[in-house]
Amino acid sequence: MTDSHTSGRCGWCGTTDPLYIAYHDTEWGVPERDPRALWEKLVLDGFQAGLAWITILRKREGIRDAFDGFDPEIVARYDEADIQRLLGDARIIRSRAKINAAIRGAQIWLQMRDDGEDFSEWLWSFVGGQPIHTPFADFRQAPTQTEQSVAMAKALKKRGFNFCGPVIVYAFMQAVGMVNDHQTTCFRHREVRAMSL
Repeated sequence: MTDSHTSGRCGWCGTTDPLYIAYHDTEWGVPERDPRALWEKLVLDGFQAGLAWITILRKREGIRDAFDGFDPEIVARYDEADIQRLLGDARIIRSRAKINAAIRGAQIWLQMRDDGEDFSEWLWSFVGGQPIHTPFADFRQAPTQTEQSVAMAKALKKRGFNFCGPVIVYAFMQAVGMVNDHQTTCFRHREVRAMSL
């Protein structure tokens, strides 16, 4: 890693936590088009509500394992015994409301698929199918929600999803590359922009 990378990163990821830096450098802002991966990320962002994202990153592998690799077919069939198992699993965020939201989300995801709706195309339609590249030189200039995240949050809630308010949804949109909010001084801003050309 060159010095220019160290000094040219988005300010939010800091300079010391290797997990956070790796997430910033390889994952955050990269356009994600896989419907299942998008659902997983939406669930993780829901789990984050009220917590720091680094908490979720540190628990992500445990959460994935506890939720059967975020396979919607399996998660959609979870019953009370599964909920009790999850509530007793220290690797995850033990919130019944968030666990229920994940199960309900899997059921909705499957219903959409079975109805011939592509979850990825549907979500990406809120940004016209292409990433929005923002011009912020400092990450603190980025908004916490936008008209697109408000519209997506409203549509998700109408479908029955939970833990998907406009602020959570905007964080999701940033993470999955619907919005390129890498600050313009960050080496990833240009790299991520090139991925969507």
